[in-house]
Amino acid sequence: MNDTIVIGSQTRHIEELIKHLSTEFALKDLGPLHYFLKVEVHMTSTDLMITQEKYAKEILNKANMLEATQFSTPIAISNSLSPNDHEKVDATEYRSVVGSLQYLTLTRPDIQFAVNKVCQHRQEPTLKDLKAVKCIL
Repeated sequence: MNDTIVIGSQTRHIEELIKHLSTEFALKDLGPLHYFLKVEVHMTSTDLMITQEKYAKEILNKANMLEATQFSTPIAISNSLSPNDHEKVDATEYRSVVGSLQYLTLTRPDIQFAVNKVCQHRQEPTLKDLKAVKCIL
């Protein structure tokens, strides 16, 4: 089973494509697109907007940060370290959250630089790295 999205500016062309594909494959039309691969789709007559708001909340929930205070920037400006910042943290949990953030950059290019930075520390993440991830969240 493969999911496919068909979109275009002319309904007639879309219908022709679907008709042609249905001669070769068993198709099931699920109607207008609203949610696909953790991406929410909002369509109007003139616009198409994609978001990952639900997915972002899932990530916050997974990281136990639903009630966290927001930062205005996704990456810390200060590099000051506390004595415990070099302490190792659970790499599996760190990778899970960072991987989720990587997928979130699909609709959030504003966090892409910061996410790429925290990806560099997936092997042996420290408390400092985890703090950077939480800053992005």
